[in-house]
Amino acid sequence: MTPLEIFHKMFDNDPFSRWMGMELVSVGPGTCTLRMAVRAEMLNGFGVAHGGITFSLADSAFAFACNSHGRHAVSIHCSIEHARPVVEGDVLTAIATEEHLGNSLSNYAITVRNQEGTAVAFFRGVSYRKQRVWE
Repeated sequence: MTPLEIFHKMFDNDPFSRWMGMELVSVGPGTCTLRMAVRAEMLNGFGVAHGGITFSLADSAFAFACNSHGRHAVSIHCSIEHARPVVEGDVLTAIATEEHLGNSLSNYAITVRNQEGTAVAFFRGVSYRKQRVWE
């Protein structure tokens, strides 16, 4: 299967990513770029986006990128650094980049930027690659 076919197979069965309003910008071997707008119900008590919003966007880009090679892959470790506040109306873009593709473990860096191109979060992910292939 192509990375785009795998993306659609995963995304079509992913109600959370669809609820978040994520849209595909691009996908390819080891990479995925997603975009979404921040809505009022995504804000915390400080009036800024809950940290889980940027984490979830980055995590989805990570998932689509690490599955793009045709084998099922699952996350085994993720971390995020929030660099700037995110507010209602911001349009976020997460760009997942593969740093290492191993037989079992792979490493990814995901940067989340706002509509001005300013980095708002840095996400790191490690995936475990199963032997099962996407069909």
